[in-house]
Amino acid sequence: MPKPSAVPLSVLDLSPVSAGQTATDALRNSIALAVSAEALGYSRYWLAEHHLSPGVAGSAPHVLSALIAAATSTIRVGTAATILGNYRPVQIAENIGTLSALYPGRVDLGFGRSGVPKAPAEGEAPGAGVPADASPGASGRLSGSPAGNRVVDGLVVPAPRPLFGRKFPERFQVQADLLGRVPGDADNFESDVQDVIAFFAGEYRAAHGTEVTVHPAQGHAPGFWIHGSSAGPSARLAGKLGLPFGANYHVAPAAVLESVGEYRSHFKPSTTLAEPYVAVSADVVVAETESRAGTIAAGYADWVHSIRTGHGAIPYPAPEDAARWPELEPDDADLIQDRLDTRFVGDPRQVAEGLRTLQRVTGANELLVTTITHRQADRIRSQELLAQAWGLT
Repeated sequence: MPKPSAVPLSVLDLSPVSAGQTATDALRNSIALAVSAEALGYSRYWLAEHHLSPGVAGSAPHVLSALIAAATSTIRVGTAATILGNYRPVQIAENIGTLSALYPGRVDLGFGRSGVPKAPAEGEAPGAGVPADASPGASGRLSGSPAGNRVVDGLVVPAPRPLFGRKFPERFQVQADLLGRVPGDADNFESDVQDVIAFFAGEYRAAHGTEVTVHPAQGHAPGFWIHGSSAGPSARLAGKLGLPFGANYHVAPAAVLESVGEYRSHFKPSTTLAEPYVAVSADVVVAETESRAGTIAAGYADWVHSIRTGHGAIPYPAPEDAARWPELEPDDADLIQDRLDTRFVGDPRQVAEGLRTLQRVTGANELLVTTITHRQADRIRSQELLAQAWGLT
């Protein structure tokens, strides 16, 4: 039995929809995966927030968190992240407050910042106007695509890439309109975070000093986190408020070291946290053999490509179907190569070694793993094998 690691492992779930399945299947799979994670000794089960994607059912993380909390008994549940701007602060406090009142000591609320995308100006790369704050053992390089990687003490740190391809996707403006987003609303991030925290503490004051009581939030504070993908406002605010920080190696691997450094350099002790605390995310697929892991990991390039080009995540392909997808053009391949180069795919020993490198280089206090495969059984087995290799109990 491997010696238990001092660094806990947690799970991040997007509720991916596999090809041939429904959103109902994906949501039930998330609940089952959370039950498995709890039994295996994972510390947290967090849910991402994605909207209007055919291949992702995780659009209502507050609701799904409640269902997962009800199906489990000890594991912490929460969001990574609740995107401020998609809700009013009081709605967040009421939703998470309800959950925290019923499951005290088990709920986390992660704040995420994402601005309203804008079409690029003339001469500007597509995606350049979108804020980045909206995470060895790679699955293989696409032929002909430039690397631009650097290796820091064994950890692959890719060059930055634009979020979109050559054409600005109109879908982003449609999503912003449907969610009631307006240009510049991300500038309210700090005040929105402060308001949500104040609602839980009973310290919010409305105009003219009017006291406001938000039940059931008041007195039932969750664990607050801030998540970020760059050395930007999110990292700085997490440090300023003395909150733990989630760094997105799996989403924006190019900026992980800078974002963690920015957080630590701005950290001020708070009543809840005396020293910086960082969780770093990673894409992981584990199987009994490296060959088997590579097989069940197939489909990832096509899935990430659908996201990075702004079309929305496609239903996750079956391995046999992914193998028949045409090879991507060099520009499209480079758009997703960073995600391929930083995914940990292999047998238990290989992936555990890669994750220990990630932890050592970033100084992470905790690692957050996300696993996406076509078959639910492969996700659960990957989770099991990693737990064994990591020494979870």
